[in-house]
Amino acid sequence: MATRLRKVRRQRGSRTHGWGQMGQHRHSGSRGGTGMAGMHKHKWSYTVKYAPDHFGHNKFAPPNRTVSHRWINVSDLSALAGGMKKGEIIDLGSMGYDKLLGQGTISTALSLKIPRASKSAIEKIKAAGGSLEIEEKVKPKSQTKDSKVDENKGAAAAAKI
Repeated sequence: MATRLRKVRRQRGSRTHGWGQMGQHRHSGSRGGTGMAGMHKHKWSYTVKYAPDHFGHNKFAPPNRTVSHRWINVSDLSALAGGMKKGEIIDLGSMGYDKLLGQGTISTALSLKIPRASKSAIEKIKAAGGSLEIEEKVKPKSQTKDSKVDENKGAAAAAKI
């Protein structure tokens, strides 16, 4: 559009440029808030149309997921077990590995100890004649209300003595 045809040129000298009284279309109240303000209130129709996934959570990403930071494949185990004696248990958890994965093949029978392992890795180790011990991480038991109450009674009894 040519500059000479723009509204601002036609309205030059007008106080409000066609927006009524002085306060209208001047301050931030006409915006309805900054950012994502009002997405659950007066901007709900915008939310439904343009941002339908804004609220809620991703059902496919569970909040308590277990992340493996360091893993090892079955094919890499023969290099690790090069200097081991027969029947000696290889503790992969103490070596810093979180999980054993099943990529590759293994021909030697190994005894392993690891926190987690995939199904295919377990099958391949057992097919080669080895054994696998999976360490269960023990979570500390949370105290119940009853145990806290009993502790408080014991503390109160000790205070009386």
